[in-house]
Amino acid sequence: MTHTSVLLKECIDALQIKENGIYIDGTLGRGGHSAAILAKLADGHLYAFDRDQEAIALSEARLRKISDAFTLIHANFSQMKAMMEAYHINEVDGILLDLGVSSPQFDEAQRGFSYRFDARLDMRMDQGQSLSAWEVVNQWDADQLSDIFYRYGDEKFARVIARAIERQRKQTAINTTWELVDVIKQALPQRELRKKGHPAKRVFQAIRIAVNDEMGELTKVLEDGLSLLKPGGRFCVISFHSLEDRIVKHTFVQVSSTPNIDKRIPVLAKDLPQAPYRIITKKAIVAGMEEQNQNHRAHSAKLRVLERI
Repeated sequence: MTHTSVLLKECIDALQIKENGIYIDGTLGRGGHSAAILAKLADGHLYAFDRDQEAIALSEARLRKISDAFTLIHANFSQMKAMMEAYHINEVDGILLDLGVSSPQFDEAQRGFSYRFDARLDMRMDQGQSLSAWEVVNQWDADQLSDIFYRYGDEKFARVIARAIERQRKQTAINTTWELVDVIKQALPQRELRKKGHPAKRVFQAIRIAVNDEMGELTKVLEDGLSLLKPGGRFCVISFHSLEDRIVKHTFVQVSSTPNIDKRIPVLAKDLPQAPYRIITKKAIVAGMEEQNQNHRAHSAKLRVLERI
């Protein structure tokens, strides 16, 4: 089982890593980005977060081969600020977030993330949390399901699928990924089933986002991460679908913009308010064709970078 980190060189270049700097990898995964950061540190330190205990266990040995200058934290990245305070860290030189679900999670059938394998509906990134995909599919009402399918999956047949799920579970619970796929396929018109791509992709994405509260967690980590950056520090975020990217882009634009001043009011240039951050990537960085050909996850990846002034 292999996992290739997306936009690895671009992220490391954008972080402008200092040998004595303090860095946070908010999404450790299988340790690809963390290993690259750690390799550039001398007197610095890396703090890496992941809510998946298995990811931490697998990555630790990889990082130990490089250096001991790291701390692995079993927590959601939305707890970043509180955990850094616990380690008496008030500011850092760089933060990296890779918002994609790691390939191994999809490849492990028992995790219930993928429509490619038949497994109990799960989709929890943190196996210790109570809410799973099973509860969402079998206990949320049709309006709630329709809402997340549309908002998080951009599924135009959201209401049709939600009502089909509701009808099915009146007969028997929907326990597995393939049982859910069957319900989705039966709800969709034939013309949709003939289109390229898996018909359940958008619904599965939406359920995963809801189970793990990915949008709420992203909003919080962006806010907390910005407050942790020291002047000159960089914040790098890789997103994989438009909803995430819009949140990142909007946040970065908002904090790097100055308030509007009435042009009729005479103000010297030196007295104009300055934004505390500046956007480094005017357009999101995307993977080159070579990386896209080698790693299918790279096709939808977008990297945005912000710097504290």
